[in-house]
Amino acid sequence: MRLLDESRQNESDGGSRIHERRIQNEETFQSWTLLPADPQKPYRRSRGFVKGCLLKLKYCLERVCGMEWYVYAALGMLSAILSFLMDLSVSKLLTAHQWLYSQLEGSSLLQFFCWTLYPACLCAISASLCHNICPFSTGSGIPEVRTMLTGIQLPHYLSLTNMFIKFLGLICTLAAGSTIFLGKVGPFVHLCTMMAGYLSKLCSLLQATKQKADGDMLVVATAVGVASCFGAPVSGVLFSMEVMSSHFDMQNYFPCFFSVACGALTFRLLSVWSGDEETLQVLFQTNFPMELPFLPSEILLFALLGWLCGAVSCLYLSLHRLMLELITTNAGVINILKKQKALYSAVVAFFLASLTFPLSMGQHMASKSTMKQLLTSLLENTPWTSQSHNASWQLETEWGSSDYSVYLSLTVFLLMKLWMSALACTLPLPAGYFMPVFIYGAAMGRLLAEGILYISSRTQEWSSINPGRYALAGAAAFSGAVTHTLSPALLALELTGQFGHVVPVLLATLLANGVARAGSRPSFYDAVSISKRLPHLLLSMQLEHVLGAKRVQLQKAAGPEEVRHVVNSSSETQIPVVDSHGGLTQTLDRHLEEVCSIQPSFALLCPHNTIQEALSILRLAGGQTVFVTDRGRLLGRVTWSEMKRILEDLAKEI
Repeated sequence: MRLLDESRQNESDGGSRIHERRIQNEETFQSWTLLPADPQKPYRRSRGFVKGCLLKLKYCLERVCGMEWYVYAALGMLSAILSFLMDLSVSKLLTAHQWLYSQLEGSSLLQFFCWTLYPACLCAISASLCHNICPFSTGSGIPEVRTMLTGIQLPHYLSLTNMFIKFLGLICTLAAGSTIFLGKVGPFVHLCTMMAGYLSKLCSLLQATKQKADGDMLVVATAVGVASCFGAPVSGVLFSMEVMSSHFDMQNYFPCFFSVACGALTFRLLSVWSGDEETLQVLFQTNFPMELPFLPSEILLFALLGWLCGAVSCLYLSLHRLMLELITTNAGVINILKKQKALYSAVVAFFLASLTFPLSMGQHMASKSTMKQLLTSLLENTPWTSQSHNASWQLETEWGSSDYSVYLSLTVFLLMKLWMSALACTLPLPAGYFMPVFIYGAAMGRLLAEGILYISSRTQEWSSINPGRYALAGAAAFSGAVTHTLSPALLALELTGQFGHVVPVLLATLLANGVARAGSRPSFYDAVSISKRLPHLLLSMQLEHVLGAKRVQLQKAAGPEEVRHVVNSSSETQIPVVDSHGGLTQTLDRHLEEVCSIQPSFALLCPHNTIQEALSILRLAGGQTVFVTDRGRLLGRVTWSEMKRILEDLAKEI
């Protein structure tokens, strides 16, 4: 009987221990799956199992490398997919418009309305979306990204709504074709920074820690945006370093290359899988002969082309600034842009489209071609003129079928697109401005080469000139001069694979930049920042204008009474110690040094240093206090909290 009772008791004890073990296992499983005990939530077991699997996957991935590297790879691949889908959508819309235009052949009036109303409606839709839903999605977005990289918070520019509206608006803008003559590089850089912002939050959530610098992901996104548009990884990183020069940290160098490589590879693989390309190749394949890329005497011609591109870029930037001044100072235009953005966009698009109507002036501007087709034709290896061939041979292109029509078309294109592009920049919709100037520079190089071929047809001195090479150099030189960067030179080589022409292309780009930068003229993006009064340009302000009241300080020779008085009367957590209040003098007494630890400051600034320089020093110093001195006298100090206050005050001007 006693044994039976003991066995029952053991069974009950064992059962209770099993029950307690089950409870502990459930609690462990719940803590493992990060699932709170909430009986009101359905499918607790399924959700717990999924979360547990994801957590195990996370631990397995972290054993290979840090979680942030997977986020960098995801950023590159997602941006490439987004770029491919955008190109596919735009291609379908342009094909439908061209088919409808061809079906109306025979009625010039119907063709005119089909040609003009199509881009007008698309631009009105894009402007209406931005005006009614998210006004922060207009323009390029690169000036705003530069502002955010300085540390100024602009949460509206990284919102999910902004990303969705900018994506749809950019599709409408690009679907308008070469009529409006706008690209996608700038807005796509902005889209990538939006994705980077959310991926950065996801990485912080997975690591259960707060990232020290979310701006690192935004810097990587600027490079990924360019690489995903063209499949050009190296020039994408260089573009990011140049445009974001004052905000690019060298610790982001390797993550940038890793992410853009993933993005460029994904972009090219998608082109192959979709059937657009047979294998992995450059975006604009050219067939320039590599046995003799260029004659030594042609160096002078490339230098002349660079000088011409720089001079024309000054005229273009002046027209652009004039247009920006008009829309920011004219009361009538300001009122229309505030209340009737869709109407303004429709009227301007209709006006530009009427000028490019193929049955009128548009026949001299290759208006039926898309922007990709325009660049492809300008980079053609074969000369368009017949002077270097048999008199009976003529090449028919989008630009004409005779020598006269080719020269006329290129001249009309350059004269008209110069001011039409500046006018299109005033449209309040998502738009990029890099690709238009890239194509414009290619047209300049093509016209120069075709003209030299015409002149040398009698002397045979430069009869072997390849016009496609000059179009390549002109595209890099003009776009580099407009943006004040050298990365377009590398971009032109990556787009075509013609690395044998690196010397003339770089020479033309350098000379064009030298002419464009003369007189301290602002670049295209700087002019937009000035027009929008973005505060990142105010970071060139000197520190003496933003320093607060003079801080308390102690001398090394301070006695106990002075130290006690300063400590009791000040609320500062740190009190600077100087050799002397008057300047660089020798210490007479070492009382304070003997009783407390004094840490020397290795980061000092003068009052003439700029806010941007102080911000860079604070980042390099790891958030420590930076003191401002003038000839040995301590004037003040700058901390992270004070820098945050300065940036917040600047952000109020947006």
